[in-house]
This record gives sequence, structure tokens and C-alpha cells, in this order.
Amino acid sequence: MYENQKWIDEAKELALSGNSTELRQQLRELDPVDIAQLIEELPRKTRAAVFRMLGKEQAAQVFSFLEGENVQLIASIAGEEELAEMMEYLPIDDAVDLLEEMPAGVVKRILRNTSKATREQINKFLNYPEDTAGSIMTAEFVELKAGMTVGEAISKVRQKCEERDNLDVCYIIGSRRELMGSISMKQLLLAKDHQLVDDLMEEEPVFAETGEGRETTALLLARYDLTALPVVDGEKRLVGVVTVDDAVDVLNEEATKDLEQMAAMLPSETPYLKTGVFSLAKNRILWLLVLMLSAMITGAILTQYEAAFAAMPLLVSFIPMITDTGGNAGSQSSTMVIRGMGLGEIEIRDGLKVLWKETRVSLVVGCTLALVNFLRLMLTNPGNPLVAVSVSIALLFTVILAKTIGGLLPLLAKMCKADPAVMSAPLITTIVDACALIVYFSVAKLLLGL
Repeated sequence: MYENQKWIDEAKELALSGNSTELRQQLRELDPVDIAQLIEELPRKTRAAVFRMLGKEQAAQVFSFLEGENVQLIASIAGEEELAEMMEYLPIDDAVDLLEEMPAGVVKRILRNTSKATREQINKFLNYPEDTAGSIMTAEFVELKAGMTVGEAISKVRQKCEERDNLDVCYIIGSRRELMGSISMKQLLLAKDHQLVDDLMEEEPVFAETGEGRETTALLLARYDLTALPVVDGEKRLVGVVTVDDAVDVLNEEATKDLEQMAAMLPSETPYLKTGVFSLAKNRILWLLVLMLSAMITGAILTQYEAAFAAMPLLVSFIPMITDTGGNAGSQSSTMVIRGMGLGEIEIRDGLKVLWKETRVSLVVGCTLALVNFLRLMLTNPGNPLVAVSVSIALLFTVILAKTIGGLLPLLAKMCKADPAVMSAPLITTIVDACALIVYFSVAKLLLGL
């Protein structure tokens, strides 16, 4: 158990025992994210009392880490002015995220009590679509005007340092607030006071537009190893920055969503242990119904070849091996392609490259599996060489088909504006099973004369 969890457990015992004096001291030593976890683990009637023990700034930070019903609970016990005051302490992007979880009436009352500047910024951020860079950016950054000297720039940073958390990089803007470049704090501190920031800045920095997808924006941060990414509007005017912590949150959410879809479940934003049984069942049952009904296609195909396995019952014993190998091969390819698309390594235009690569991989894998299978069958069924050949050839073609389907279906989904993760292991396995059976019995009929 890590140290922070030990402190959380100790604070939990103090809260449940009503020892408020020691609890206050313990809360001062805990990180806001750990206090939020503590509040979520406490009984509902105790949560509000613990939150009331926090100082204003600490309460605002803890509030930003709360989720779902706990946000509603704290919002219900705190006055409008108190909530508005907490909003002033929070970065704009965190304040917007919280307001989006509250009822419209509460939001209106909070905004009525916030300062005009904060209200204008919040309203601006609320207007950006949820899945865009504009929705996850923050206005907490330092901009420097072109033509400033290093001395003037450092003086401005000193003025802003109390209200800004992101001071690693400053951004140079022109007369119309257009983004001209960026300069690190290290560069500023090492430069001479009389030097111009224009001469030191990195020109044409990497940036995102407000309408850019938030996952694409997060991947840009990861690709260029940045701590913050400037965000500009349609006229290239600097309006905010996306910080690395927000990018990590986005990538975690997208990864969780993809994993759930790849496991044939509808995505859920609620933690597993806090999700009701019926909600979990609802998220899973739709895909299971789809897969169950689609699996009936496999049964229909088997019906068409009843005469073949009635004439040679031995063929039936190889069906699980053929279909399972095909399903696993397809799942391997789809997983690799979905991952590549998620990291921005594979685009729709790379379809032919993916096809060519998966074809070569499937030939190597398929030939190896077919050879091993042929040798195994010759040892276990030495009197049926044609059966061994038929099963091995069917296995080779099944692997080729499965890897081709697994590699191309996610790209096809993206082309149709669907989430590539939809083309997940269960769905691909169902499709490959049907194709594998057709290949298997077609080869068997041809070589065995059934």
C-alpha cells in the first residue's frame, strides 16, 4: 500500500470517529486529489462535514477533482457566493468542467456571482463543442507582446506568476493577438535584459485550432513532447493553451472508451464500483445481442454443409481449431491497427500499406501454422493425408483472410465516420468465423470430393 493511501485511511478513521481537530491537521498534509478520494469513500452524511473543514483555495482544488453525485452534493450545501468564489480560484477549464455537471439553474446563479472577466471567459469556453481543443484548453498562460525586451518580459512574468500555473513557456503575440512564437522560461532567464524576445523566440510553434479534435490535440502534445500546446482561433489569434495534465485525461478517457468498445460494451464514464448492476448490464447486453444474432450466420453456413461432414464426420473435429485460429489472427491485426490509429501512426490513406503488410505477415504466420498443423495431423491421423492437406490449406487461407479483414475493417469504420474500436475482437471473430467455415468446407469438398 503506498503512503498516500495510508494517510487517506487514517483520515477516514478520524472522520468516522468524529475527531475533527486531528482530521483538520491531516487534511492540510493531503494532496487535493487524495482528499477528493477520501470524500468519495466516506458515507454521504459525512462528506459535506469534511469538505467544510477545508480552506477556500484547498476547497476549490478538491472540488475540481470530485465527480458525479459528489459535485451535486457540495453544490447543494454551498451557497452561491461560496461556489462562485471557488470558481475564481480554479483554472477556467476546470471551472467549465464542473459547471457542465451542474443543473442549468445552479450554473446561472453561480455565474451571476462571479466577476465579469471570469464570467466572460467561462461563457466563451462553454460555447466550444465538447470534443474539441477549445473545450479542454485553459486561459491560464502568459503572453508577451512582440518587441518586448527580456527585462520587460521577466517583469511581466513576475506580475502574472501568482495567478498563472503554467509558466514553463510564454507565447509571443502580435498586435492582433496572432501567435508569432514561443519562448521557454529557461531561455528568458539566461538571456540578457536588453535582448528582444522576437530574436529569441521559436518561430511557428506547434499549435491546435479551437475546433481541432481533443484526442488529436492530446496526441500533438505527446508527439512533440510538450508541456503545453497553444490554441488559436480561425484567424490564428491565441485564445488558450492545452496543458499536459488535460491531455493525459483525454488520452485516458479515449483509451478506456476504446477498451470498452473492443470488449463489446457501450462506454461508461462512471467508475466500475460505482456503476449499478442494471447500468452495467445495459452497457453490455446490446452488443451481446448483436453478436448472438450475427453468430446465427455461422449456424446457417454449417447447415449448408451438412452433407459434407455427414460423409466424413472427422471434419467436424477441426472446426473449433480453424475458427479460433482465424478469430485470434484477426483480433491481433485489428488491435494493432486500432492502436496505430489511436496514436496517429495510421491514417485512412494508409489502407493499401496496411493491406500489403498484413498480407505478408499472414503468409508467414499462415504457412508456419499450416506446416505445424500438417505434421501434427500426419502423426495423429496417418491414414488421411488428404484430410491433413485440406485442413492445413484451409487454415492458411483462413489466417490470410482473417488478418486482412482485421487490418482493414477499422480503417473502413473510420472512413464511415464510426469509431474504429467498434471493429473489435468479438465482431471480427464473428465475421471471420463465417468466412473460415466457407473456406474450410469449400477446400474440403474440392480436395476430398465430398
